[in-house]
Amino acid sequence: MKKDSQYDINIARLADKTHHFAFDLDRSFFEQFDQELIPDGRVHAEVTLTKTDRLITVDFDLHGTVRQICDRSLDEYDQEIEAQEQLLVRFGDHNQELDDNVLQITPDTQTLPLAQHLFDYIGLALPMKKLHPRFQNEPDENPDADAKLIFTTRQEGDDDSDDDDTIDPRWNALKNLN
Repeated sequence: MKKDSQYDINIARLADKTHHFAFDLDRSFFEQFDQELIPDGRVHAEVTLTKTDRLITVDFDLHGTVRQICDRSLDEYDQEIEAQEQLLVRFGDHNQELDDNVLQITPDTQTLPLAQHLFDYIGLALPMKKLHPRFQNEPDENPDADAKLIFTTRQEGDDDSDDDDTIDPRWNALKNLN
């Protein structure tokens, strides 16, 4: 990823209160990342940052469309996305990612880069199965619907009871072994 300060927030200059930021993400944003998951898109990101002396809470509200390739037909289409995510940033001895949505930064950190988080949250909002809208209303094919039973140990007409009458007489001799 290229370094782009356009998506960095200077937290050193922010007062301890709630701040609002807005980002419009387009092709130039997605081209910063060396990836093929999202080639293009138009996503609006509303970012609400609440700063206190011990913690920074960053709420992301993402909505828009991204360009995708259908898994079935390989046609390109625009996939609508909506996501609400939260990133917690706490202060500590060194910079590290503690969890997927929890960061630790040093108190002297000047800026909080958001580009990678914005991209990750957009990627998480994408469906696993990418289908062109013309296929989305079709019922899912059930692979087990046409499955045939090839082998069974029960014969037709047998019930699930364990009566001695239904046991093969050769096995009856084994019951007496102890």
